[in-house]
Amino acid sequence: MPVSETFAKYDSEIQAIIAEVETIAPPVATIGRRSFLKLAGFAGGGLVLAFHLDTRSARAEDAGGHETTTLNSFVRVAPDNTVTVVSKGPEIGQGIKTAFGLIIAEELDADWKTVRVDQALINPKVYGYQGAGGSTSIPRGWDQLRQAGATARAMLIAAAAKRWKVPVSECTAASSVVIHTPSGRKLTYGALAKDASAEPVPDVAKVPLKTRAQYKLLGKRFTGVDNSKIVTGQPLFGIDVQMPGMLIANYTKCPASGGKVKSANLDEIKKMPGIVDAFVLDGTGNPLEVMPGVAIIAKTTWDAFRAKAALKVEWDESGASKDSLTQAAAKAKELGPQMPAPETNVGDIDAAFASGAKVVEASYDYAMVSHQQLEPQNSTAWWHDGIMEMWTPSQQSDRGLAMIISMLKLPEDKVIIHQTRAGGGFGRRLMNDYLCEAAAIAMKVNAPVKLQWKREDDFAYDFFRAGGYHFLKGAVKDGKLSAFQNHLVTFSADGKRPVSGGGRSNNSFPTDMAPNVRYGVSMMPLQVPCGPWRAPTDNVQMFVVGSFLHELSVAAECDHVEFLMNWFTRPLAKPSTQGPPPDLSRTFNPTRAAGVLKLAAEKSGWGKKLPAGRGLGIAFGFSYGGHIAEAVELSVDANKHITVHKITVVGDIGPIINMSSAENQAQGGAIDGLSTAMGLEIAVEKGRVQQTNFGDYPILRMSSAPKVEVHFIQSDFRPAGLGEPCVPPLAAALGNAIFAATGERVRTMPIKRAGYTI
Repeated sequence: MPVSETFAKYDSEIQAIIAEVETIAPPVATIGRRSFLKLAGFAGGGLVLAFHLDTRSARAEDAGGHETTTLNSFVRVAPDNTVTVVSKGPEIGQGIKTAFGLIIAEELDADWKTVRVDQALINPKVYGYQGAGGSTSIPRGWDQLRQAGATARAMLIAAAAKRWKVPVSECTAASSVVIHTPSGRKLTYGALAKDASAEPVPDVAKVPLKTRAQYKLLGKRFTGVDNSKIVTGQPLFGIDVQMPGMLIANYTKCPASGGKVKSANLDEIKKMPGIVDAFVLDGTGNPLEVMPGVAIIAKTTWDAFRAKAALKVEWDESGASKDSLTQAAAKAKELGPQMPAPETNVGDIDAAFASGAKVVEASYDYAMVSHQQLEPQNSTAWWHDGIMEMWTPSQQSDRGLAMIISMLKLPEDKVIIHQTRAGGGFGRRLMNDYLCEAAAIAMKVNAPVKLQWKREDDFAYDFFRAGGYHFLKGAVKDGKLSAFQNHLVTFSADGKRPVSGGGRSNNSFPTDMAPNVRYGVSMMPLQVPCGPWRAPTDNVQMFVVGSFLHELSVAAECDHVEFLMNWFTRPLAKPSTQGPPPDLSRTFNPTRAAGVLKLAAEKSGWGKKLPAGRGLGIAFGFSYGGHIAEAVELSVDANKHITVHKITVVGDIGPIINMSSAENQAQGGAIDGLSTAMGLEIAVEKGRVQQTNFGDYPILRMSSAPKVEVHFIQSDFRPAGLGEPCVPPLAAALGNAIFAATGERVRTMPIKRAGYTI
């Protein structure tokens, strides 16, 4: 397959991954009795209740036309009074292992100190989808987890009532104890577990769930179930894997994506101390799997990295990337004024611009950036007894399993994947190239082998957040947005659609943006791999729209909060009548938007008088089911040095599961947004990434991290995730604050391009 077609194919595969990650089946009004099943034969006995988690697609029907459901998770109440919950998705710092346990424990009325959460093996036939991304883990599991806990509680209460020979209505439960209210008699869950396992599974539709006012656990602060292990250095992460006889591998690919190995000084490398072997892999030619490169096998990580430094490879770059982002920027400026045939054309925008309204035009741009999660890519593979056994911190190990089976042409039962904790992901670990490389290398090594990338490898071989350029024109009349035009100049791997993360976001630029709307897209070729980066598309496009809306409110001589409040109440497009009805908890809601904006304005002191050189900016963002408003207060000195005094974050993501985790996610999202907006940029010339480590990629230092104040409006909508929604609004709030402090409008990201430092 020609290189250009290969890269087009990989980009199509990434967009399919994103679609799968972001798809959440609509909530099931009634889950049938067969969705829960008692399991027998578990070591130690007790009550083991299996249930179905994540109805990603319509349930299958058996040969008789009856609904069938795969039971893919379980909760166990043991005779020793412990409660065990299986977490089937990867923990990448978003806190789902703790959250899943808390949701079940709440409805079970369990004593949290007795709850244990175990990580499931990767087995899609048993567990279904086992990925994490798109802030969807909690929304997917919310209903089923609550019903599992409530069902187990009902069975334990029924067992106690039968033992006491009293009506069930006279019994209650709290802290893993069933109480007979009239007599005060008590039995622990452990004492009842065996009897409860003999009880029939009740009709789930008739098992009551708690209201938010009844919660005893949810909404409070809890430390993560793995926190003590993390702070004491216990081996949880992929990088921590150790095995007897394990070797270390590193893999060097062409710095310009698509290059192949012509020759390498393998004989010299093999003679170096600690080196076991060195060889060339032709690979599959797919950036998502194994690109051509040189593998070095060593006794220690230091040996491998030292040999890598001595490696000399002559590359065949005839089919490699020649991309130059400098040239792309110049081309975008040429294309910007030339609006292509619009993909969206609502109303009569030309008439709206000519109607006497105030018209504002501006162009915005943002850079390509890298993921740079704390833990560099790694995976351990062991080819033994005809089995490929692997340990990985992937966000999509279930997809990785299928890829390894296909790539190595092995039967399904001959590939085993163990999910480790991941040291961050931000979308990068949705791709499994490092997993596939480890498997390919292990096939040539007679021992367990851990593939360990260097930080420089993470920079060179990332799937980057795409850069982009927006050419905007808007009109305001009577204090309201009357017309909006956006020409997006972006990148494409196939010439047919934007690269992953490079298309127009309907959250940032909805078709109902204004009564008159025109959107057009122009595309430039790009071979450098792109992929999802924390809150794909919205993470950059909310900078553009949030800043430009502020420009329009200034032109309208209108208070920006008032302007946004008016914009929230615009006529909204009617939802599609095709398919299932939309999940209202994950669609834009003007009332929720107004609520977070009003509270953010209040908590940040919007409207207060500030000294010269000090400014307050505010912005709103809706993404991944989260309604978020953020305010930034800062000062700017004569040398354009910024001091951020406070960031205010207000979110409505429905009920909070774990307040500690939610606050951490919001604080981390705001800091990540600030760090990226201020200083992060990937430059590409001749197909090569110019940045190599944090020395030329200045992630925000702790000394520059501001106070982040977090508030939540806990509405009664089903919960949304929080890993992504707090990132997008920050950049616009930051830019608006700079304008308030200096009068200068920053229309480029990173903001350091405009001469600012922090």
